[in-house]
Amino acid sequence: MTNENLDPEFWETNFIEKQEMWGLESSNSAVLTKDLFIKNSVKNILIPGFGYGRNAQIFIENGMNVTGIEISKTAIALARKHYGSRTTIYHGSVTDMPFDNCQYDGIFCYGLIHLLDITERQKLISACNNQLSNNGYMIFTAISKKAPTYGKGKLISKDRYEIFEGAKIFFYDMESIQAEFEKVGLLEVSEVKENHPLFLITCKKNET
Repeated sequence: MTNENLDPEFWETNFIEKQEMWGLESSNSAVLTKDLFIKNSVKNILIPGFGYGRNAQIFIENGMNVTGIEISKTAIALARKHYGSRTTIYHGSVTDMPFDNCQYDGIFCYGLIHLLDITERQKLISACNNQLSNNGYMIFTAISKKAPTYGKGKLISKDRYEIFEGAKIFFYDMESIQAEFEKVGLLEVSEVKENHPLFLITCKKNET
């Protein structure tokens, strides 16, 4: 059964009604990730959960090649309106990755992983890691238990709540981050303030 959070109709309706609901300015997390990518000469980036592209712009402006995956056709149309055809955007769900055979030296996944159930989260992390080149970096943002919405709504499973109909959120702490990311080169965890408290989870792929 498909997670309601990844239901194309759910997101299509949201983007039709709310359009550029988060504005056009890149998130704080994207700015921090851009600095990391520049420092480590990252050039080819994959953004699962592309949305309408607000977080892509800062990477494009800094000379990086960006590929996206997005479930909403309306969001893709909005991205094209703002950023033209400078990016490749695959239409589909991240649970169907991979969409190409490329290896990327950077992956940025913002505000997506906490919308998934445990099986889907594991699948996303594994799929991203499989498309990450050796010595590449992947960065995920995940909502923290410090968010005021933690514990609100209907409890679905441990630390996962349906905040309102169609919005099921898993709230992370250091223990769950360690459990889910330690096998994919977990490098650093920091806290970043967006419209709610997030963890910025940085992994580096080191193959021997």
